[in-house]
Amino acid sequence: MTLLATPTARAAPSAQDDPHADGYERLYNMLLANIPCSVLLVDSHQRVVSANQNFLAKARVTEVNVIGQLLQDAFPPGICEHLHLPERISAIFHSGATVKGQQMVYRAPGLPARTYYYSLIPFRQTDTVRYVMLLMEDVTEQIRLGREARQAERHLASVVESATDMVVSTDIGGRVLTWNAAAESVTGYAESDVRHRYLYELAAGPQRAALAGILAKAPREGRTDPVEIAFASQRGDAVPISWVISSMRDTDGRVVGLVAVGRDLTERRKLEAKLLQSEKLAALGVMAGGIAHEVRNPLAVISSSAQLLAEKSLTAEVQQECAQCICRATQKASSIVEGLLHFARSSGQGVMEPLDLAPTIDEALAPVAGQLTASQIQLVRRAPSRPVWVRGNAALLQQLVTNLVLNAAHAMSENGGVLRVSLTQTGDQALLEVADTGIGIRSADLPRVFDPFFTTMPIGKGTGLGLSISYAIVQEHKGRIDITSSEGAGTTATVVLPLAPLQSRSGDGQQSAEYGIDSIVA
Repeated sequence: MTLLATPTARAAPSAQDDPHADGYERLYNMLLANIPCSVLLVDSHQRVVSANQNFLAKARVTEVNVIGQLLQDAFPPGICEHLHLPERISAIFHSGATVKGQQMVYRAPGLPARTYYYSLIPFRQTDTVRYVMLLMEDVTEQIRLGREARQAERHLASVVESATDMVVSTDIGGRVLTWNAAAESVTGYAESDVRHRYLYELAAGPQRAALAGILAKAPREGRTDPVEIAFASQRGDAVPISWVISSMRDTDGRVVGLVAVGRDLTERRKLEAKLLQSEKLAALGVMAGGIAHEVRNPLAVISSSAQLLAEKSLTAEVQQECAQCICRATQKASSIVEGLLHFARSSGQGVMEPLDLAPTIDEALAPVAGQLTASQIQLVRRAPSRPVWVRGNAALLQQLVTNLVLNAAHAMSENGGVLRVSLTQTGDQALLEVADTGIGIRSADLPRVFDPFFTTMPIGKGTGLGLSISYAIVQEHKGRIDITSSEGAGTTATVVLPLAPLQSRSGDGQQSAEYGIDSIVA
């Protein structure tokens, strides 16, 4: 690159008066070569005295074609005429004013259009403008990227506005910044009504504190689990909404706000209610069929025996036998009805109090031990040496254990086997397991084992209410029951109950659990 003159804020140095002139020239040329813009230096006669490599490459010319040439000869004529460059440069030599930030679009022959920002900058020596620098920056890519960014922003805004879920953005303190159309539709509040209000203020009264706590934790946790928080709408009703709140971060990873996505659960609740009603009706139909099936047999016995009793020629012995049949059938029907009533009974019917679960289980096992022995079933009991305190009803829990044990015994009635009753304490829960080595349950039948009147036993061998009643008892005690089974390999019923609060226990219930030796009833 050739340098004809070196503009500075003072008189240009020369080799005669400044021994460092050659160094200045090299530094100037190095700077021009590395500037990512096109730079032209024009003197008062509008001749080009300097052009950097960026300009030469973009204009596809050499220094010979540019240096010393008039601007209109070295520069594309179309640009000179369109931008009135000669006139503007002449004006700058007279006024000394800078022209900044002008935009131009230029299409070279055979090439796509390019967009430039250009500036005209005067260079003074003492008080006289000696040169004018034409600085051009190719901003084609920046404009394209800016256009794409604006399109992406518009697309994102369209997605948010078109979303059927509520999309709300807040600052890091939880004050609403944006509020999409779905949020307006669900709550009845326009964005202007809620902007800069705390999001938790819109929650239904009792749930404001819960939402405030979630919003406070969200910046630290990054994303919250779905939580249902009802919002008070402008119509005055409470709208159930499932919320997921996430933190927004800037390019440096700092949390700058929150995004809350809410889904209106109103229609889902209506659908769930309809499905629940359908399930109730279906269960009622199954129960009605089961009741009819189970009660029909004892009624048939009662009817037949009553008809025989009507015969005057019966002996006293036959009459006595008929009366006994009527009595047994009546008791059978009564037990079916009693089981059904207990299954239908709402929770909280029994007295709930702290009790040690281990002796409660022992009391339930004692009456059936003889029956197990007669059926060649070995009972293995395992329990902690320390109390396992739960809050419950002793009679109901004993019935639960009895039902599970008899169910297991029926599964081993043909060949006998081993029945294990295990009680353990894990964390704040008590685990009761009743495992047998019986015939097991088919995988297709497992989902139905808790259905009322569902049984795989022969007619007259069971009512199908045992596990249904057991399920109801566990529900009353705020626990859960699971059945796992492998056909031909046995079944395990697992009951999980919450432990009683420490302050409600008695004895040494606050001591840690230590496990004793298994007890075996042969």
